[in-house]
This record gives sequence, structure tokens and C-alpha cells, in this order.
Amino acid sequence: MWVYLAVLVGLYYLLRWQRERQVVSHLRDKYVFITGCDSGFGNLLARQLDLRGLRVLAACLTEQGAQQLRKQTSDRLETVLLDVTKTESVAAAKEWVKERVGDRGLWGLVNNAGISVISAPNEWLTKQDFVKILDVNLLGMVDVTLQLLPLVRKTGRVVNVSSVMGRVSLFGGGYCLSKYGVEAFSDSLRRELSYFGVKVAMIEPGFFKTNVTKPEAISQGYKTAWNQASPEIKDLYGDTFLALCEKAVCSMETSCNQDLSLVTDCMEHALTSCHPRTRYSPGWDAKLFYLPMSYLPTFLVDLMIYYGAPRPAKAL
Repeated sequence: MWVYLAVLVGLYYLLRWQRERQVVSHLRDKYVFITGCDSGFGNLLARQLDLRGLRVLAACLTEQGAQQLRKQTSDRLETVLLDVTKTESVAAAKEWVKERVGDRGLWGLVNNAGISVISAPNEWLTKQDFVKILDVNLLGMVDVTLQLLPLVRKTGRVVNVSSVMGRVSLFGGGYCLSKYGVEAFSDSLRRELSYFGVKVAMIEPGFFKTNVTKPEAISQGYKTAWNQASPEIKDLYGDTFLALCEKAVCSMETSCNQDLSLVTDCMEHALTSCHPRTRYSPGWDAKLFYLPMSYLPTFLVDLMIYYGAPRPAKAL
């Protein structure tokens, strides 16, 4: 019986592998718009797709980031400045894209722009700390998608960058909250657009070494949150708790995967495959730890998160 089962499983994966290898035709005629191309996943994806021959429209937050990207790519790639938190900037980018794609439409929209600071225990934070992250990671993504959807609906597909933190909330602040929101928005969008033949894929990376996981920035975020916390909160948690959190953040860098191509290869597959997946989980930590954890009973997940974690000075 086990032999038959193994054969069936092997046959299933062989057929899936063969199916997913089928590539969309005429890639050199297709336009892809990517947000957050100054660095990290967006920057590497823009260069990767440019080498593949696609017509990349790269949105950068700064002119410096745009100039550096243009120096590393062919003349096919074009850049535009975009602040996803400002509707007027998104609207201007939409018109810029529309001028370039014309009647052909936009083949791919990659919502990659994101930030993680400030992340800290929730009661150290203010509403504005949450708003800052949600504006970029979730509301900015929604705004870009809604404005570009008429161009995408003609022929294309949408790729949204989520995170394993959209499955398991390991820390407080707006980052995990925003990624849970990305999951919900992407799921509803996928079902709605399926009627028009538009595919929506989600990328759920584990921990990779990018500006989002930069220890110095995260550590500074903790300090900022601590400094604005009330004396009562500081008394409850204690200085030792802050020091242990900063130590944990600094040690995180050594465990972050430095091979960003694991993520951008998933993005490329979602854009170029005839049969893209609904979800991609790049990184062994995502596949073997965080995603399985998300299916466990809540009390087990809590035990795993609590184990070895810093404890407030006046915890029960």
C-alpha cells in the first residue's frame, strides 16, 4: 500500500513540476511594474527581469536609488519616483505607466514596497507608529493595486509580497498586522479577479537579509518606542527586558538568509509561468518552521514563542 501511495505522490509532483515549467510566450513584449526597487527584493527582481528581456517599470522612493538601478540595467528598464503613502504620487505613477504600456496593458504588478520599523511590544507604541507601517505595507499596496487594476485586468497578473509574519505574529507593532492584511486582501482579490482571468500570487518569505530586517534600524526602533513609553510601562518591563530584546535583534542577522534570489525566483515564476502558484514560501525557515507552526494549536504556538523569549521584570 505504501509503495502505491509513494508512486502517486511522486507522480503528482512530477506532473506539477512539468506543468509549472510552462513559460508564457512573448515575454519581451510584456511590461512589469515593481514597487520598492531602491534595494532588496525589488531591486534584484528589476535587474533579474531586465536580464530576462521583460520591459521593467521600476518604482523607487529616491532619485539616488533610481539612478543606481539604471546604471546596473539595460535601456529597456525605466524608473519612476513613487511614495506609496501619497495618493497623488500613486496617481502620477499610474499615468506614467499608462503612457508606456498603451493598449497592451500591464502584464505584471509586483507590490513589494515595505518597512518594518517601529516594531516593539504593542503598549510601548502609539497609534501613529502603527499607521506609519500600515500606510506603506498595506494601504499603500491597496492604493497602487486599485489604481493600476484597469491596466492589469487587460492581460496581466498581480504579485503581492507578504511574509511568514502574515501567518504567525511573533512580535508587536504594525508589521505583522500589515502582513495579515496583505494575506486577506490578496485572497479576496484573487477570487474577484479570477472571473477575468487575472492571477494573484502571494510571496511569503522567511527571514532574509534586507533593509526590512536590518538590526540597527530595528534596534533603534525598540529604543524609540521605549523612550516614548510611560514611566509605568518602563517599570513593568524593566531595562533588562529592553537589553535582551536588542540582543535578540542583533543575533537575528546571523540567521537571516542572504540569498535573495530564492525570493525573486519565486516572483519571476509567478510572473512568467503559465501556471503560477497561489502562494510561494521561499526559505527553509518558512517551509519547515513558520508555515507548519501556523497550523498548530494556539497553545503550542504560544509555548514555542514564549520559550527563551525575554520576560518583563514584573511578569506573573
